[in-house]
This record gives sequence, C-alpha cells and structure tokens, in this order.
Amino acid sequence: MTINIYIPRDAGALALGAEKVAAAAREEIEKRGLDAKIVRNGSRGMFWLEPMVEVQTAEGRVAYGPVKPGDVAGLFDAGLIEGGAHDLALGRPEKIPFLAKQTRLTFARCGIIDPVSLEDYEAHGGLRGLRNALEKTPLGIVEEVTESGLRGRGGAGFPTGIKWKTVHDTDDPQKYIVCNADEGDSGTFSDRMIMEGDPFVLIEGMVIAGIATGATRGYVYLRSEYPNVHRILNEAIDAARAAGMLGKSVLGSEYAFDMEVRVGAGAYVCGEETALLDSLEGKRGQVRAKPPLPAHEGLFGKPTVINNVISLASVPIILDKGGAITAISAWAVRAAPFRSRSPAM
Repeated sequence: MTINIYIPRDAGALALGAEKVAAAAREEIEKRGLDAKIVRNGSRGMFWLEPMVEVQTAEGRVAYGPVKPGDVAGLFDAGLIEGGAHDLALGRPEKIPFLAKQTRLTFARCGIIDPVSLEDYEAHGGLRGLRNALEKTPLGIVEEVTESGLRGRGGAGFPTGIKWKTVHDTDDPQKYIVCNADEGDSGTFSDRMIMEGDPFVLIEGMVIAGIATGATRGYVYLRSEYPNVHRILNEAIDAARAAGMLGKSVLGSEYAFDMEVRVGAGAYVCGEETALLDSLEGKRGQVRAKPPLPAHEGLFGKPTVINNVISLASVPIILDKGGAITAISAWAVRAAPFRSRSPAM
C-alpha cells in the first residue's frame, strides 16, 4: 500500500523551507525505492512547528516538526513511513495541545486534505452543504443562513442573511457574488490559510450564495501579495468546473454559477467593499457614497453580495449541519474563548 507523506504548500510553511523539505523527501523515496508519495497539504496553523511533516500510518497520522532539509534523511533512517521514533516526533497531530483544545468547523480540513483534490475534499465531508442547498428553495437557503446568525467576518459584523435576502428580493436578471479576499490588515492570515488549505470550501460557499440570491457569476478579489493563493485557487476552480460543481448546471441542477479570481494592485483602500467594486470594474479604487448599497447597485450597477472569505467559507458548514446547530456552536465558542481557543466557525 502506498504511504502518504504530507508536506504543506502553505505560504507560511514555504517561507520556512517546506519546498526544500519536499524535494529532499522525494529524493529519499526514490533512492530507497519506497512505495510512498508526497501530498502537498495546507497548514494546520501551528507555524512554530512548520514545516510539519505528517505520515499516514495504520494507527493514524504521525507528525514531525519543525523539519529542516538536513533532517529528512535521518527521519527516513528512523522509520518515518512507519511513524518511527525521532527527536522531531510530535505524535498524533490532533493530540498536540494547540489542536486538542479546539473544535474546528470552517478550518476542519485545513492541513488534512490535498487542497486541490475535489475527491479528497468530498471524502472529508465536502459538498454536503451544496447538495443540501440544492434540495431547498433559494429563500430556504437564505433563511438557514439567517437562522445561523452568521455575520460578516471581515470586521463589520453585518448579518449575512439580511444581505443575502436583500439581493434575493431584487428583480434583476444579472446578480453577482463578490468575495473580498483583500486581506490587508497586519497579522491577519485566516483568509490565506483557508484559500491555501481548503479552497473548495470557499468555492462551495460562493456557489451556495449564488443559488440563494439568483447570482450566476462570482469573483474573488485577491490581494496581489498572495501569488501562492492565486495558483491554488485557480487549480481548485478548474477542478470544480471539470467536475460540474461550476458551470451551466451546478451538479446537474437547474442552477448556473461560475467564478474567477481577480488580483488587486496592492491598494489598501480596496479592502473597503465599494472601492473593491470600482477596482473590479477596472477603475481607480475609491470609496463610493451610499446609498445606493451594493446589494441594490453593486458590481457594474447590478445587485451584488459582497462577503469576506471566512463568511462564505462558513456557509457550507451551516447548510451541512443546519442553521440552528451552527448558531449554538458559534455561541459556545464565543462564550468560552480561553477554553476553546478556536474561531466561532
């Protein structure tokens, strides 16, 4: 049986030498004639342990880190592919105290799956939210999101359900979903972590938003400083389109939705939603006067939902588990931040 060895392709891990670690691991596998393959996953978020290498064993994954290129040969000598003992051994990753204290929902697959494998995504619970959404009416989806209490995760905290309901109720044949991925505040990398580690959850959230509001086109407005995200997102979008998750008939349904990534030019002001819309239209990014609101006259003057990455990535979990359950889960995490140390979604 082929053994999977997981080495992150997350930007944080790459900055700490993950590419060289992966190259050294490939060399050792080939030199030793091992039946093993390297899977480039995302990061679990413990950057003080990156690059963190994991190996799939019969008892589960075993982690090692932080691993330097010079450590790789010694890891294989110690029986890496069997989860052998080594000074860098961390044991089962889910038992590391930082992770053991968390209940992850939106970030549940980060660091676990191959981020550009739709098959891997589905095997770990992906697409359940979208399939549930396709069994509801668009208004039923909006009501589920409203019941969950989901608010904008970009900082403003505006209720997502109200925003979606406003766009749903507009009478226009063309509507848009825009994902604000212009993550420009210092030290904020949750958007990047999702897009690099589990891009399909963002894509799924945007598709659900499109079905709920009647939008058929989506755009991810990405900050220019994220070239690695750009590559991963485009790979995932291509895979989603090839599998029928995007296109004229979403998973064989009557709904159409497609999307693309647009890269900003590095202007901090374009993190504001109306300046972002001007930039998407090819104009200089400047804050627009309100009203009209983007939900009435947004991109190209059409009704537009603008949500943050984490807001949209939370939607598939809500449609999978139910608005009432996710509302309780989010409240429980907010009520005990020091005990859980996890984001609300």
